[in-house]
Amino acid sequence: MFNPHTCPRIGLALGGGGARGLAHIPVLEAFDDLGLKPARIAGTSIGAIMGAVYGNGRSGEDIRDITRSLFADRNSVLSRLWQLRPKRFADMIRSTPVQFDPQRVLEVFIGEYLPERFEDLQIPLRMHAADFYGCEEVAFDSGPILPALAASIAMPAVFRPVLHERRCLIDGGVVNPLPFDGLREDCDIVVAVDVVGAPVPRDDKDDITMLDSLFGSSQILMQTITKQKLKMDQPDILLRPPHDPIRVLDFMKAERVLGNAESLRTVAREQLTSLIKEPMKVT
Repeated sequence: MFNPHTCPRIGLALGGGGARGLAHIPVLEAFDDLGLKPARIAGTSIGAIMGAVYGNGRSGEDIRDITRSLFADRNSVLSRLWQLRPKRFADMIRSTPVQFDPQRVLEVFIGEYLPERFEDLQIPLRMHAADFYGCEEVAFDSGPILPALAASIAMPAVFRPVLHERRCLIDGGVVNPLPFDGLREDCDIVVAVDVVGAPVPRDDKDDITMLDSLFGSSQILMQTITKQKLKMDQPDILLRPPHDPIRVLDFMKAERVLGNAESLRTVAREQLTSLIKEPMKVT
């Protein structure tokens, strides 16, 4: 256990990746194991969700328990999804696929674990989204949490874009899937957790479904962006879960994701311990 008052300032970047983002949990538990708290967190998509709940005072173990509770029972999930059904008949007969309201999804699934405003967080947090028409990255670190978080998770085809501050916003993963940039400004150590993954073939089909094509293309895009970012700068610690067959929306396989990513807890502990003990990092 380290004394947080004498440790270097640590910036933690939690990337986007859908269900594979549950692999962030063992990393958060590693911080808890060492008695450390990040000085700042930056998050995209599910990384923003994890950052908001963790920054609101929940431990990594708490988030693991919350995840298990949310996705342990299919009927419970279906009950929550039923609350998200279209309320108007016109929405039910639209010719285009019905997309979920991301803010409403957050309210139904994790609203009780979120603060109202960024300023209420115990750990400063920056969330990343994309301005659809402006074709640029948008970052939030103040004001109301829900609309910013809804924008950060607004994955195309699944969620409706979020209209906020006169912008049409979508998932931050299309512009900054691993938001470690900017943390170096006031942090001594930067830790980044990359959970994007890659397209996964289906055993029972030779063709690629529309959603597989969409999500897989997004993963390729996010991997490409991250590779280019890493050519320009490197976090001090870069963590990736082992390769697995988990798809973007496989949240019902939460236990499998957590089990597969368990090694990250040990790796994160060891690498953090090593860096913190280096004299140049402590001064």
